[in-house]
Amino acid sequence: MSKTIFRKNIEKKFKIALLTGGPSLERGISLNSARSALDHLGSDNVEIVPVYFDQKKKAYQISIDQLYSNNPSDFDFKLAEHSSSLSPKKLVELLRSVDIVFPAMHGPFGEDGQVQAFLEKNKIPFVGSGSRACKKAFDKYEANKIISQKGFFTLPDALLKIYSKDNTRIIENFFRKHKIKRAIVKPATGGSSIGTFSVSSIAETLEKANLIFRKRMDTRVVLEPFARGREFTVIVLQNSFGLPVALIPSEIEMAYHEGRIFDFRKKYLPTNQVKYHCPPKFEMETIEKIRTEAAQIFSLFGLNDFARFDGWVFPDGKIWFSDFNTVSGMEQNSFLFQQSSRLGMSHSDLLHYVAKNSCARQKIDFPRPEKSGKEGKRKPVSVIFGGQTSERQVSLMSGTNVWLKLWKSKIYEPVPYLLDPENNVWKLPYALILNHTVEEITENAENAAKEEGKNESLIGRVKEELKLSEEEATEPFFLPEKMSFGEFARRSKFVFLGLHGGDGENGNFQKLLAKSGVRFNGSDESVSRLCMDKFNTGEFIRSLNIKNLGISSQKIINLSVFEKLDFNVFWKNLCREFNSKTLIVKPRSDGCSTGVAHLYNSDDLKNYVHYLKNGEAFIPANVLSNHGIVELPHEKTHEVLFEKFIETDPVHVKGNKLKYTRKSGWVEITIGLLEENGKMRAFNPSITIAEGEVLSVEEKFQGGTGINLTPPPKEIVKQKAVLKTRKLVEKLVTKIGIKDYARIDAFMNVTIGALIAIEVNTLPALTPSTVFYHQALAENPKIFPLQLLEKIIKNSGY
Repeated sequence: MSKTIFRKNIEKKFKIALLTGGPSLERGISLNSARSALDHLGSDNVEIVPVYFDQKKKAYQISIDQLYSNNPSDFDFKLAEHSSSLSPKKLVELLRSVDIVFPAMHGPFGEDGQVQAFLEKNKIPFVGSGSRACKKAFDKYEANKIISQKGFFTLPDALLKIYSKDNTRIIENFFRKHKIKRAIVKPATGGSSIGTFSVSSIAETLEKANLIFRKRMDTRVVLEPFARGREFTVIVLQNSFGLPVALIPSEIEMAYHEGRIFDFRKKYLPTNQVKYHCPPKFEMETIEKIRTEAAQIFSLFGLNDFARFDGWVFPDGKIWFSDFNTVSGMEQNSFLFQQSSRLGMSHSDLLHYVAKNSCARQKIDFPRPEKSGKEGKRKPVSVIFGGQTSERQVSLMSGTNVWLKLWKSKIYEPVPYLLDPENNVWKLPYALILNHTVEEITENAENAAKEEGKNESLIGRVKEELKLSEEEATEPFFLPEKMSFGEFARRSKFVFLGLHGGDGENGNFQKLLAKSGVRFNGSDESVSRLCMDKFNTGEFIRSLNIKNLGISSQKIINLSVFEKLDFNVFWKNLCREFNSKTLIVKPRSDGCSTGVAHLYNSDDLKNYVHYLKNGEAFIPANVLSNHGIVELPHEKTHEVLFEKFIETDPVHVKGNKLKYTRKSGWVEITIGLLEENGKMRAFNPSITIAEGEVLSVEEKFQGGTGINLTPPPKEIVKQKAVLKTRKLVEKLVTKIGIKDYARIDAFMNVTIGALIAIEVNTLPALTPSTVFYHQALAENPKIFPLQLLEKIIKNSGY
């Protein structure tokens, strides 16, 4: 009777083993999911025990701070070199020592029944569906067959196999039989749209299928017609009676021209190329049909606890469920939390609901959730995010993360506010904050009063079916409140600026808040104004004449100049002046990698200027040599900054091995600073590894992409050099006059610790996977994210 509802020792902490990582390409997303579970399930009476599986399915017990890494590659090589993996016997012992296991792995191994079969074999209770149900639902070809046999509408499909000689014949027959003009090719057991391609010919279909086989994404490939309908996704939860209840679906609205698909980037990085509507814009009859069929399919597969289904509504009203995720993504603003927030559930409410019902199903007593800090007297903190700059979506990630982290604070009470693109400020309910873009949230806030009546009955029905009590839905809806920034400042005692770029970082809001007598995070007006301008910052650093601290060759050019200039002549002259074969170009006053590009020739320059002058939102992938997509500034850019390209030493993490080649002796780093007792203290730097030569927006801020090595591995950088770098950075920020916290991007010499500064950020991003958290956790003693945010606020005298 070791695990019944009559647990012997009520005082004992309830333990949840959180399984993360895995061999799939979605292991970075798995880390995001595990981080959310840690933040919102972990408490004084619930202990989280993280267990990480590497790409070879070896298990390691990792520390909680490793869950705040950006990417498993940040620590994979460290585990392989410095830790021992758990033997199957030790793994079973560890998992049996906890109360329940929570698999938070996506894709093969995590969702296809493998890890579930291992747990079942060893009689270890876990959250989620069993191995047989996972296996049925996860395979796209088999799942489509199962639902079709039970009378649900499906699109036709075909299966291609890795070593089959019939693939060409199967493709030809499929195109002919179904009169295909455009089709979709995808791994039979993939996820997150990784390896999913839109194709328009037999030859292209075969080419993409072979690419999937060659890259070993899968040994089986599904071919299906391109769905011409409206896309949706819906969460299904099991209530306390074991009955499946579909939540309110989300509609995914995007332009599908040129065969575009809802890919990995659009799923996990905020972008205006896609819009979400929850509730969807479908007729109520269609919404209820989606919900009914989703619950039926959940039962058909024999799923447990929670799942996410993706599908399509066609013009004739037919509904096709195309994808079944047995472990729904749990990122900060995932569909799981978006849809549950519409019912008044916080992140913590939702995860406790799932865990509690799973435990009850398995006769395990789950502790009542802790009362949040709401009951005590906490100091109000107005957290503002959004804005109109090209960095507004990163700001949204930063601000919502700060708000959610401070939710658990016993000192401060966070109140979320959105700065919309027209500079209005909105006080928002929980349910309207988790959309992916500032524009979506603004639109929802503006329409909230109009939509309230329509949504109320739908929300009421779902809550009734879930049998939600008041303590299971602690965030009731209220209508958003619109105000000016001045009114917002007057209402606030402390403002946490989660803004990036524009008025939030250029000194304007700092001036306004100081004038109103309101305390705020970060540096004052004059320092903010200086650091916002990359060229002026460079000139200031140059004027300091600090030994071993330099700045790359720079030149400001007004875009109007290019109307008269010959691009080829300009290119040759500037390369000669900088003594460089290639150049870096960036907008004068934007950050977060917006508009930053590495140009290889005059054609790249011509294309870059063309897209910038035309006010485009981004430069598509491959328009510039060796470049992925380049996000461009939201506002019209008049001046750009050219810099000499600094060649850095190649650093790669391949599999579990760190590979470093000494070439120039320089590596790119980012280094955070925090004020302690009135003095700025530098953290250990991180070596930043980009896929290309310039860090993209997603490598900086999208969890699961980009690699940061924190602290720099000893085999790359001498410890003495690290100490010198930290001292140099502390000296620099003191001269600039920076207060509270900051982050500096620079090139570092691995031998002597000399620096070439790139930029100084006075309001560094505080997204869930930002390097700022990793660095604080690498300190001795460790500074955990909530503690770090509380220190930042306290530094401002509040």
